[in-house]
Amino acid sequence: MSDAVGPGDLVICVNVAPNHGTGRPVPLVAGESYRVFGVMDFACPCGRADALLDIGVDFAWCQTRFRLLPKPKAQTRTRRVTAPKELEPVD
Repeated sequence: MSDAVGPGDLVICVNVAPNHGTGRPVPLVAGESYRVFGVMDFACPCGRADALLDIGVDFAWCQTRFRLLPKPKAQTRTRRVTAPKELEPVD
């Protein structure tokens, strides 16, 4: 996933298991989306990921805790333009 994720992308948290290094609870919320500030190409100590994600909460998190959200697609909308009514002059 590290090649697909970049700074500015949105990811959703899917794993709020305790920190696998320390055993402490994580401050992440399951189902909440986070913006990626940076991708660090360091192997995670768990061995399941080849990068750590910086999302602005604590330091860095294993990328296996997140899934990449699709980018929103631009949609064209037709808009109605209202023109002023033409008034007839009164003599």
